[in-house]
Amino acid sequence: MSLARSTLVVGFATALSRVLGFARDMLIARALGAGAVADAFFIAFRLPNLARRTLSEGALNAGFVPLYLRLKNDAGTSAASRFAADALSGFAMLLFVVVGAVEIAAGAVVLLVAGGYAGEPHTLSLATIYTRLAFPFVWGISLASLIGAILNAERRFGAAAFAPVAVNVVLIATMLLLAATPAMPQETQARWFAFAVAVSGLVHLAIVAIALLRTPLRLALAWPRLTPELRRLLVMSAPAMLASGAAQFIILAATAVASYTPSAVSWLYYAERVFQLPLGFVGSAVGLVLLSDLADRLAAGDHEGLIAAHNRALEAALLMAMPAAVALLLLAEPIAQVLFERGAFGPHDTAGTAGALLGLAAGLPLAVAGKVLLQPLFARQEFRAALLAGVLGLAVTVAAGSLLAGGLGALGIGLGAALGFTAHAGAVLLALRARGLWRPDARLFARLIRGAAASLLMAAALFAARQIVPHLGGGALRVPLLAALCLGGFAIYAAAALALRAVTPGDLRGLGLRA
Repeated sequence: MSLARSTLVVGFATALSRVLGFARDMLIARALGAGAVADAFFIAFRLPNLARRTLSEGALNAGFVPLYLRLKNDAGTSAASRFAADALSGFAMLLFVVVGAVEIAAGAVVLLVAGGYAGEPHTLSLATIYTRLAFPFVWGISLASLIGAILNAERRFGAAAFAPVAVNVVLIATMLLLAATPAMPQETQARWFAFAVAVSGLVHLAIVAIALLRTPLRLALAWPRLTPELRRLLVMSAPAMLASGAAQFIILAATAVASYTPSAVSWLYYAERVFQLPLGFVGSAVGLVLLSDLADRLAAGDHEGLIAAHNRALEAALLMAMPAAVALLLLAEPIAQVLFERGAFGPHDTAGTAGALLGLAAGLPLAVAGKVLLQPLFARQEFRAALLAGVLGLAVTVAAGSLLAGGLGALGIGLGAALGFTAHAGAVLLALRARGLWRPDARLFARLIRGAAASLLMAAALFAARQIVPHLGGGALRVPLLAALCLGGFAIYAAAALALRAVTPGDLRGLGLRA
């Protein structure tokens, strides 16, 4: 399957999971709103969700895939299978210890993530309880992600990409059952939902395990052997996870800043859910598929091919990210209102969520670029530069968010994260140039300029439409009106991009070609 088509498959699965995630979060907003219980739950949910996003969006891929492919090419399939089996057994044991430690020290972990709760004992107590209930999710999702890395290395992207859909189905079903239970207190609903998070991780693990059993690979699980390859994987895993999950850790840093403002943790969570749809579809899909392609080219000594493939992936990612950012900037308030304003979620929460979304949207193209730019470093297993770039992004997020939150509130917290994405992408770019791993070509610049022009045309159309929409009615009409704005904006951008040759018919035909 071609790089473009594989990316489309993974991107579609990621987008479907994000859409179901919206449905889940709409139910959460209706039940919990954005008060103390919601803040406590979202801190607890943030930790396992951070593990899911970091791992499923490429962290284990970055460490495992190049090692597995190199071993398969040098020593054969059986040696690679033994390595995969040792990795699964070893990670299962290690994760059991990690999850147990968090269960014991859950209160300290919450304070590490949300220092602002130190002065709010009730919120801290709730967050600690919810963390203990939800955190076993990490054991299932981590093993599922390692199995997904094995499947990705074998160019089998479908099961690992679609498994997160089942996770959201489990959570949505739980919320619907809770909604059908009359007069259940918010704190009790949050407890049941935290428990459902843990169950959904095991469902995810079961799905990818079945997919692995259906492949020709036969993994004989046993007590892990500390082979040189497994030792290298273990040594690389921590920096690989931190480096590849830079975008998620930047959001976590913004959450830490938000914990000092009442309801801001919830507002940032809801805003990030919208932000993650284009980030997941574009950055994660391109990154997951691109890594295997770049690792193959690197192993074959095709340096020029690696640079060309990287440029095309960056081009495709930014051509999708730019219009998405423009749309979020122009439609932040109606998106927050239509998706979340119901039940316990009121107009004040809409304003806070929209402010956070505005700030995040400003950094969307840089967040996407950072994910794609990292892949050559991962293909060469050079994690130090990637890790340093992530640390810089975190520092900028905390400093800028803390400075801006005082005067701008949720908008300032979002802008702090956007500046963190910018610092991260810039640092990765400098590292690539220093190593001769990235050289932009004329086509990249030309296509991005044309894409920016197409995005401006879309922005003008959306701005004009927004002047009319408020006069068309409210209530039940809000959903179809917002859908019409989003779909209409996409159609205008697509037409403008084709007319300006930011995208060509040949690019679209390439989605169906086989390598």
